[in-house]
Amino acid sequence: MRFRRVESTVTDAVADTDAVTDAVAVTDAVAVSVAVADEGTEPAARSGPWWNRKEIWATGWLLAALWAGTFPVVSSLDTHRLWGASAALGYAVAASVSYGLPGPRARRAAVTVALAGAVVLPLLFLVLTGRAQSEVEVIERSGRLLLEQGTPYLPHPQEVSDYTPYLPAMALLGIPKVLLGEHSWAARLLGDARIWCAAVFLLSLHVGRLLLRQPGPPAACVGRRERAPYGTALAALVASPVVALPLCVSGVDLPLTGLCCVALALAARGRPAAAGLALAVACSLKWTAWPAIAVVAALLVCVAGRRAAVRCAGTAVAGAALLIVPSALLSPAAMVEQVLAFPTGRGDLQTPAASPLPGRLLADLGTAGWYAAVGLLVCGALTVAVSLVLRPPAHLRAAADRLAIGLCVAFALAPAGRFGYLALPIVLMGWARLAGGPRQPVPSLPVRGARPVLAAYVAPPRRPYAPAGAGGNR
Repeated sequence: MRFRRVESTVTDAVADTDAVTDAVAVTDAVAVSVAVADEGTEPAARSGPWWNRKEIWATGWLLAALWAGTFPVVSSLDTHRLWGASAALGYAVAASVSYGLPGPRARRAAVTVALAGAVVLPLLFLVLTGRAQSEVEVIERSGRLLLEQGTPYLPHPQEVSDYTPYLPAMALLGIPKVLLGEHSWAARLLGDARIWCAAVFLLSLHVGRLLLRQPGPPAACVGRRERAPYGTALAALVASPVVALPLCVSGVDLPLTGLCCVALALAARGRPAAAGLALAVACSLKWTAWPAIAVVAALLVCVAGRRAAVRCAGTAVAGAALLIVPSALLSPAAMVEQVLAFPTGRGDLQTPAASPLPGRLLADLGTAGWYAAVGLLVCGALTVAVSLVLRPPAHLRAAADRLAIGLCVAFALAPAGRFGYLALPIVLMGWARLAGGPRQPVPSLPVRGARPVLAAYVAPPRRPYAPAGAGGNR
């Protein structure tokens, strides 16, 4: 009886060893087949992801070329016409390259051509020839005024170009122009405010990507959906009309966008103080960044708890007040007129932000229409705030989407606005999907008072002993 039980046990062990050997053989076969498919000997064995198809890239660049080609025809601004002509040619060549060349190098070559035609060449030409939108001149003048009188606002503006509808920290981007002057082409290039706006934007996106990188070996990414390479995807985003046009002609909203991305990445990693500092700088550039405080705080509630959310919000408000209050004390009336009344259509002069959005159309009906637009704007803000309380975003992508929705509501219902403002939410949503990051709250630092989550160990099922006399391989 004892001999039969030992014999049965040995039989089961041999059977398990054979099963493991078969599994290893199957795994090796799958690996060999994947390697063969990667080498291109069996291209029909698998279908690549949608972003890897040359038809998709060629169609996207072609649509961008058609959109940019409309600017030389319909726009009344020289900067927009020049950018449209250069960008349309670059996008058309990128479409032909992405469709004509084989392999992944076609994608990289097309992105390089699009960057050259839509960003590098028009930006250098506009900067070196001194052509820019009025926003660039306003930033550079505000930097000079900040150094001379401690406040970036003119006391008695006489025309639209005399207004500074930005918060005081925006003037810091105009200081290089004051220090370098225009004595040489290098000084004009390095002193232009667009260069510094683009630098802050790109550096912020890079920092946000570094924050979101997953620690550990590459095996930690097994099971995640395959996505486009981040470098190529980010270059395509910068070369797209959504980013390339404002980068070349004004660049005002780009630093704000990059800092919001950094704040979201820091919040997703459970770092409330650093996220609050990034929000403080963003909120001292333009009032557009203030809704980001609520969204980042809601994300921190899921990631690190309520205390971390309060700490982040307090840091953001205190830091923004530290940067804004000195100028407000030096020129309170000018700041209220230029930062609050003028952008909302209640100033002494009419704001040039007059795109036919719903809020603007209501404000054109008169005083009652203006108050109706403001009322709808308040209702939209309350709706987004309630959604943050009832269902706070739990990860980076959800927070970026919620912030983008809130900004779209604000831009659409504001009494004065432009279609170009919608580039901010588009970049937020696009970058959040490119950068990746955890889909669940995973703080990088332990949160005080939080309980560690232990992974449950599930032991493999044990097979019972075979009855005496059972057959099998020996």
